[in-house]
Amino acid sequence: MAVPGASLVPMLLGLGISLAAAHSPAGVECIVFNEEYMTCTWGSGQTLTANYSLYYWYENRSPVVECQQYLWEHGVRIGCRFEQSEIIQFKPFHVRVNASQDGRTLEIPSNCMELQNLVKPGAPVNLTIRNMSSNQLQLTWSSPYPNAHCLEHVVKYKSNKDTSWMKQEVKGDIFSFPSVDYEKYYTFYVRSKINNYCGSTQLWSEWSVPVFWGSNATSKGMAEEQLQWFWIHTVLIPIASCLLLLVLVVLLVRMERVWVIIMPRIPNPSKNFDDLFITHNGDFQEWVGVPKDVVESFKPNYSESICHVSELPYEPLQDNSTHLPGLPGPQEHGPYKNSYVGA
Repeated sequence: MAVPGASLVPMLLGLGISLAAAHSPAGVECIVFNEEYMTCTWGSGQTLTANYSLYYWYENRSPVVECQQYLWEHGVRIGCRFEQSEIIQFKPFHVRVNASQDGRTLEIPSNCMELQNLVKPGAPVNLTIRNMSSNQLQLTWSSPYPNAHCLEHVVKYKSNKDTSWMKQEVKGDIFSFPSVDYEKYYTFYVRSKINNYCGSTQLWSEWSVPVFWGSNATSKGMAEEQLQWFWIHTVLIPIASCLLLLVLVVLLVRMERVWVIIMPRIPNPSKNFDDLFITHNGDFQEWVGVPKDVVESFKPNYSESICHVSELPYEPLQDNSTHLPGLPGPQEHGPYKNSYVGA
């Protein structure tokens, strides 16, 4: 009869080994970028729990050197950067990456490397299209990689009416497109890698910046619109903002003049009459300069006597004479007897 625990122990051991392998980095990956610098990274896409140290040496060179410039991510070492002076091609390159954790030595496996097979060139630049004939185009470019004769290239192109990209391998830095349609709008990309004469690598460069050719109205309209927005956002708006700021500063400095222009002041003529009130004491004729004899001629030079008017009190008439009826009597007077005296 089998013991249940006897079969459980190997399963647990196997599970522990698989878990340990799952948490350990897969290996070291080194890439030489355009022969300018090199990076060796480990634990790509994994969570590292320890800071590993990298040591390297070249074959037939005894000293073992530790990495001088580590690459960090989230506070943990994930790689090492080598400058151009530390890179020696055509010599086997050895790397050892290990760490110490909880009294145990952790090591990342690595193999001997040939650096000439790990070169990744830079993306091609200065793509240019020329019309060679009625239906032929010529695409040229240059590469930042110092040994251009060691490169091979791939051109990727597509028109606005195509659904998939076409790719063409090119040995040199010239690509001839034999037949084009002037009603289409074409897009071209180029990338490079080291050819088989200089190394055995599959590391391609990044795709270049695209170059366009054609007369598609929609695409050209979008390109022109993007160019216009570029000029508006990059040139016109900053210049207009600077001019507006300058105008505001000038207005602030000359605010009094601007305020006079916007809100004119009512003129005050009092300054013109200072002599009238101060020097001539308000004598308008003297201020105007009228001669005194003229002023005297307008003064009155005659006199008029005063006329007194008085009213005498009433005195009744006493007349005892009789008169016959029907005959006129003496003249009747009013109740008052007026008297006027004139001079």
